[in-house]
Amino acid sequence: MNRPRRATWRRAATIAVVVVCVGYAPIAMTELWPYAHRGAPAFGEWLLGRAVSPRYVADALATRIGPYGRSLAAMIFHSVLGGVLMLLGPAQLISAIRRRRRLHRVLGVVFALTVYASMAGAAIYLARTAPRDAFSGPAFWIVLATILVGTVMSVTFGILAAIGNFPDLHQRWMLLCYAYLMTAPLLRLEWGALPAFLPGLSMADVNRVAIMHLGAVVAFGALVASRTMDNRDASPGVRGTWVPTPVLVTAHVAGASALGWLVRSAMGWGSGGSRLMAAYLVPFAAAYATMFVCQRRAGRDGRSWAREEWRLHLVALCLAPPFSAAAGLLFEHYAGLDRPTALAAGIAIGCGMLAFAATAVVSVRVMVGREVLKRERLAAAPRPVRDPAPVG
Repeated sequence: MNRPRRATWRRAATIAVVVVCVGYAPIAMTELWPYAHRGAPAFGEWLLGRAVSPRYVADALATRIGPYGRSLAAMIFHSVLGGVLMLLGPAQLISAIRRRRRLHRVLGVVFALTVYASMAGAAIYLARTAPRDAFSGPAFWIVLATILVGTVMSVTFGILAAIGNFPDLHQRWMLLCYAYLMTAPLLRLEWGALPAFLPGLSMADVNRVAIMHLGAVVAFGALVASRTMDNRDASPGVRGTWVPTPVLVTAHVAGASALGWLVRSAMGWGSGGSRLMAAYLVPFAAAYATMFVCQRRAGRDGRSWAREEWRLHLVALCLAPPFSAAAGLLFEHYAGLDRPTALAAGIAIGCGMLAFAATAVVSVRVMVGREVLKRERLAAAPRPVRDPAPVG
């Protein structure tokens, strides 16, 4: 009954992702040309200047000349390959939907190699740039480093899942990998859109607002895409739950306590703190409500696997605030950051890292289920009957 509606939403989401990726590809490829040759065309700069103001763009770019200059070749390499990835992602998605396996595998190899090469360029930039010199400060440097590690590890786990003949897990890891890559075009969209709601802020200030929720948004998008593409009511060998009610309740209590502490801390930062927490809480609440409703609905409909995956990610989302609080305190004490910057960095990476952890737990859940099924089949297989030993 709901299949036509789901198919419509899936088609609309696919088209939206393709449009954003294809539209961003030339922007990514030309973004750093002006730093190499003054006056070189940069489509993103041109669009942003007209969407907001030329001064808004010029002030932000002026602060990047020094840091980018130390790693310009690596950054251009990273951005050009990033544009290529924006084109390879939709090609992979469409080839998977159309079940063109040979094309999908070839493009997958190209995609993975391009991810590794592009992230190597980003790693060189981060290694040569002090966190305080990153755009909008140390929190953004930490976010970039986290995205880099998450992208590399997710594509690696995706490859291992394909080699191990776990197509469902391969799909999940690759969707998460591409979700991390999507932070680049989505961040540019926010640079252009948020000034309409937050007038008077510099691009650096807008950037601080955007990173508070981008990790949560892309990770949630990867989860929704995974669940939309997985129509199974059950997963082979997966029985019961790893998230009984006491575990779910404990995660909620821990999450609510840490979230309250983060909110109280941010309220002491003035209007800037309120703005940052609003940017974090609204997407967080939307993701929480969706996960909670979906796991309840899946349980009511008897779809045990969907319920289990939603619940695992719901627990991870509840544990994101405690993780963020702990990470913020560690950044403050061991990275020498002030309390607001340290907590902002912890909040910015919390949902993305916990989504990665939840995907890892889902993977272990599936692999354990397959092992259980294999043992049951071996136990049920008829044993060969040996001939009686000859009597002496």
